[in-house]
Formats: sequence, structure tokens, C-alpha cells
Amino acid sequence: MSLLSRRRADAKVDPADVRTALARVEDPELHLPLEEAGMLGEVEVDRSGVARVTVRLTTPSCPLQEALAADVTAAVRAIAGVSGVEVAFAAMGEGERMRLAARLRGAGPRGANSFGLGSATQVYAVASGKGGVGKSTITANLAVALVRQGKRVGILDADVWGYSIPHLFGVRRAPVALKGLMLPVEAFGVALMSVGFFVRDDEPVVWRGPMLHKAIEQFLDDVYWGELDVLLIDLPPGTGDVTLSLLELVPDAALIVVTTPQPAAQTVAQRVGRMARDSRMPVAGVVENMSAMICSSCHESTALFGAGGGQRLAEAIAAPLLGQVPLDIELREAGDAGVPAMIAAPQAASVTQIRQIATSLPILRRSLVGRSLPLTVPHGGHPG
Repeated sequence: MSLLSRRRADAKVDPADVRTALARVEDPELHLPLEEAGMLGEVEVDRSGVARVTVRLTTPSCPLQEALAADVTAAVRAIAGVSGVEVAFAAMGEGERMRLAARLRGAGPRGANSFGLGSATQVYAVASGKGGVGKSTITANLAVALVRQGKRVGILDADVWGYSIPHLFGVRRAPVALKGLMLPVEAFGVALMSVGFFVRDDEPVVWRGPMLHKAIEQFLDDVYWGELDVLLIDLPPGTGDVTLSLLELVPDAALIVVTTPQPAAQTVAQRVGRMARDSRMPVAGVVENMSAMICSSCHESTALFGAGGGQRLAEAIAAPLLGQVPLDIELREAGDAGVPAMIAAPQAASVTQIRQIATSLPILRRSLVGRSLPLTVPHGGHPG
């Protein structure tokens, strides 16, 4: 054995040093350090320098065990004197899960969602006048584009009848539940919540207005979203109950209207824009999807659905035209495969345009005009 190897073998590693190194390792779902989340269990180091670490999972079926084990191993191996790392997993007990749920809820009152007045999160509600215009595809790829800008992003799939976000991201597993608190499902860096995680693909969702309102309320109140920079809400088409509920529950949301160039889509999308204007909801802009069909081999474009619908809509609702996304085979194939085109085909013409839209999104807040404001009372005084 060489002198260097002998010194390394003779070195004693303090378990406290292992815990210190693991302070930088976060749970990939909670984005909290393991110790802070109560997930770091026993840490032992034997005389040969092998470190044994137990990680206590929120659920035994955690799909991210491999990634977590790799992060733990890398952090501990960097400690001088460590000759090997063994990671074991165990499930949290009921008491531990209750403490974690309380920690995640924080000091705020139950029922107060993170996206109300004064929230630091920019919320965009993505809407369309009719179905079939690619609203969810735009939402999914816009989210990934924002993640690649370094932002923390979530998608709330409020299209409860025609949910497609789980398919577009290729995920089918149910969210982890912690004593009334749900953890969003993460895919490609985006935190996701959808009714599609709770029902079978062939199961219809037959809900009326009150149930829709309650579902949206729960997805806002009872989901641990963490500290998001941007939340995208994929709305159902039209101007129904979900959109009205959203105006009440997320008052600072800004609208993104998706249309195709053809008059049939553009005309009905105007109703969504005008509803937002009447409700004093700011409109971030218009996205014209399927603006032209691009041949993947010859790169020629064809105005399959006509031209000018996006610009006409933008003018009608006094909002900017954020971009015109062409229809290409890469965007369609990626959606079918369950991998956003932003990941699967980053050089596609459609992806380039969505990336530009993500860069140019305005930061908007709803006007205070017509909004009821809280009464501020000076300390020790009375309202005057």
C-alpha cells in the first residue's frame, strides 16, 4: 500500500462532517436540504472509511431514489478519508410526515394560497376561445423555456375536462400526499399539478361549477409549490366557471391568449380577451399557434390555416402579439412522445419561436381600480 493510500485508510472521518457535507444536498421534489426536511436519518462511518447514510423518504415508492442516492454519494465522497458510500432508504413514520407537512405549510393560515395579493410569483393564465389550438402544448414548452432561463416554474393544469399536461410531460404517477398537503409532480424541472394524476386516461371527469371551483382552490391551497418565480395555469377553452374562479382566487394573474390564424379561432378568442378586460385582468399578450406549416425536409412554409388571425386578435383586445409559432413535425412528435419539444428538438423552428416568447413575456399586475383593499390601521390607533 502506498503512503498516500495508507494515510487515507488511517484517517478517521467524523459523522458530523458527513452531515455537514449533506447540508448541501436537497430532496429533488421538495427542494429543501435533507436535514431541514427531516429526511436525513442515521449516519455512520466505519474504521475503513465507508460512510453509511440513511435517507428517510416521504413515500417508499419515491421515483427519484436513484437521483437522490447519486447526489448523496457525490457529496460524501468529496470528504477526505471516505473510502466508500452506502445509501439506504427508509420510509418516514407518521409523526415525521406530520412534522414535515407542518414545516411546509409554514406559519401561514390554512387556506391562504401562495398566489394571492402581494405574491412574488408572476402568474400567467393561458387561455383560448376554442379547443384544438395547441394551448397546452404552448404552455408546456413555455414552462420549460422559462426553466432554462433559470426560473422556478410550475404548471397548474386547470383544463379539468381536457387535461393533457401529464401526457405532454410523460408522467402518470400520483402526487405524494402528506397529511392533507400534496407535492407537485416534477418533470424536466417543472412542478406539475393536474386532475389527470388522479384519474385513468379513459375516465371522464363530470364536474359542475362548484366542484371545479373547489378543485382549483385545492390545487392552490393544498399543494406545496415552493417559491416559484412563474406559475402557468392551463385553462379550459372559453369563458366558463374555471376562468371566473381563477379571477377570484388568483387576482394578480395575467392572461395569455392562444389562437390559430383562422377567423373561427380568432373570433371566439376575442371573447376571452374581452372578458379579461371587463374584469380588469391584465392581458400579457397573444400567441398565434400553427401560424404556418413547415416542411421538415424542404423547409418551405404553407399558411395552412390562413394568416393574420393573431395580429387581428391582438388589435381587437389591445394586447401585444407575443409571437407566431409554426407547426412542424418536431413539435407534434415531441408532444406525442411525452417530452416537450424544448427538450427533444431544441433547434426546431417552433421551439425557437416559443423560446423568444418566453424571453419577451411582460411582468404584469392587475389594476387596483375596482379592487377592494384592506384597511390599514396604525398601531394603537383607530380607523379614521
